[in-house]
Amino acid sequence: MSELSWWILAACLSAYAIKLCGYFVPRKVLDSPTMSHVAATLTVALLASLVTVNTFTTGQELVIDARIGALAAAIIALLFKAPYLVVVIAGALAAVLLRLTGLAA
Repeated sequence: MSELSWWILAACLSAYAIKLCGYFVPRKVLDSPTMSHVAATLTVALLASLVTVNTFTTGQELVIDARIGALAAAIIALLFKAPYLVVVIAGALAAVLLRLTGLAA
């Protein structure tokens, strides 16, 4: 096995061990309002960071392209409380229109 394989195996075992530790957390801690608030906040923060990284980067470079317009269109659709599918379609259409008009790469 290569060195990379050993690192991947170690990462998998570490992730499994962390997941296994979750079974030993007392139920009282998991049901507390503080833990529920932290879990909800972390979920939103992780999703926001994922969207940001995927919108503004390609590889290790910062880019400005049609994805920013697509994100803006999706945000506007969310402000109007559009259903999820409409938000996705609005973002996709915005990206297509920006690329077709040549305003963004």
